Amino acid sequence: MTSPLSPRPPQPIHTPRRVETLGFANAQILDITGPMQVFASANDLAAAAGRPAPYALQLVPAAGPVQTSAGLVLDAAPLPSPDAAVDTLILAGGFGVTAACDDAALVAWVAARARAARRVASVCSGAFLLAEAGLLDGRRAVTHWQRCAEFAARFPRVRLDPDPIFIRDGAVWTSAGITAGIDLALALVEEDLGRRTALAVARQLVVFLKRPGGQAQFSATLTLQTATNPATANPAVTGRFDALHAWIADNLRGDLSLTALAARAAMSARSFSRHYRQATGQTPARAVETIRVEAARRMLEQGASVAQTAARCGFGGEDTLRRSFLRRVGTSPQSYRERF
Repeated sequence: MTSPLSPRPPQPIHTPRRVETLGFANAQILDITGPMQVFASANDLAAAAGRPAPYALQLVPAAGPVQTSAGLVLDAAPLPSPDAAVDTLILAGGFGVTAACDDAALVAWVAARARAARRVASVCSGAFLLAEAGLLDGRRAVTHWQRCAEFAARFPRVRLDPDPIFIRDGAVWTSAGITAGIDLALALVEEDLGRRTALAVARQLVVFLKRPGGQAQFSATLTLQTATNPATANPAVTGRFDALHAWIADNLRGDLSLTALAARAAMSARSFSRHYRQATGQTPARAVETIRVEAARRMLEQGASVAQTAARCGFGGEDTLRRSFLRRVGTSPQSYRERF
């Protein structure tokens, strides 16, 4: 029998690829509906162009209708026979995944169903169910950042990488929290139907950016908005810094010196430095570099040249961009651009 970890050839394009999404009690609703809508939108685009639907979608339950953690109940077909034809098996995540992992019959079904699938994927904490079924042993994987420590302790044979939004290792794909499932599904569509179709789906869904798997789970500004010690941080000050971060992101080519930032925050330079470090755990200069590097990553991922990126993100020159990239990303801007 073919191993689920060995890539299978895709079905002929004229045969709809069967995509099954496994749900369970207290599953995260976006883990289910986000990826399913990506495939459904690919079908809509095909129909508009007079082509047959590339996907046949099916929600399958651990038991009965799927009661999601949001309170909505989703109707689902019964679990199919483990050896019935299927192209892609996707496992949702959510608060109910722990109970799902304790269901020996369900875990056995996942392991057997994976053997019939060309590829297997998990969204968010659905990686726990993949790992429980033994499908991630020796493989790179990712899951939601909040559960990485728990996952690593429970499944030491899995090579957990907590940073990317999704990872592909052979025929097994895993993704980080919730909306990363949409990014993973777009990558699956791109693999099947090409980049143009995946981008068309992203546009239809008004996805701001079709993110590559190597993108970090956190945005720089989101990380900076989290106080290092919420118990002692001043909410009025940290709120002022949230607005400052947005302003920095919109003015990367401007004067972002300590003096300019302090004036923008209506504080003295000394007071600004002290309060800013208390709120974010970083110096203002380091935060500016962080936001600039994140903007540079986005530009390089979209095909901008290194020179264009250095100029538009306020680095002043390619050498400065290169040094910042090596310090923050661990690779050169040119290598990053070629990779993504």
